[in-house]
Amino acid sequence: MSAIEELITELARLPGIGRKTAQRLTFHLLQQPPEQAGRLASVLASVTERVRPCDQCGNLTEDQPCAICSDPRRDPGLLCVVEEPSTVSVVERSTDFRGCYHVLGGHLSPLDGVGPESLRLDGLVQRVRQGGIREVILATNPSMEGEVTATYIQQLLAGLGVRVTRLARGLPMGGDLEYIDGVTLAHALVARQDVG
Repeated sequence: MSAIEELITELARLPGIGRKTAQRLTFHLLQQPPEQAGRLASVLASVTERVRPCDQCGNLTEDQPCAICSDPRRDPGLLCVVEEPSTVSVVERSTDFRGCYHVLGGHLSPLDGVGPESLRLDGLVQRVRQGGIREVILATNPSMEGEVTATYIQQLLAGLGVRVTRLARGLPMGGDLEYIDGVTLAHALVARQDVG
């Protein structure tokens, strides 16, 4: 395999990058000065050496514990459970959430060989058992796997004396019913609210 083909193949492994995009990126990189490609390679090598999951929450960080876990202004009694570290960034940018996080590292997917032992569920149970957590907010994705994961966690935490809630689901503002998928519409109907 040629060096160009090897780079295309590696770039195409990245999420959201198809073969055509990988080709465009490869040829773009090859048209840049060599020092720019060297900087990219250096940054990639550095980030893989310096960034690790937080020992407490599982979010990606250079510091132990991460900035969120070590922030005294955070409410440690409010724990938001997410599938991936990227979701922490989304919640932080999009909301005024001032609690803490627990990153699972994926979702249950038996067909893909991802069972409970593959996720950071033991750490979640341990955090709840240590006390001080009033509420666990399940913020898994609204997919079949996310729903299964949320249900499993709800059952796992039952009887531990902690309130377990789920992010609200339903119709997005500005959405057109004609384009809403059946699962979203079904959840919206079940979670309907009184008007007036």
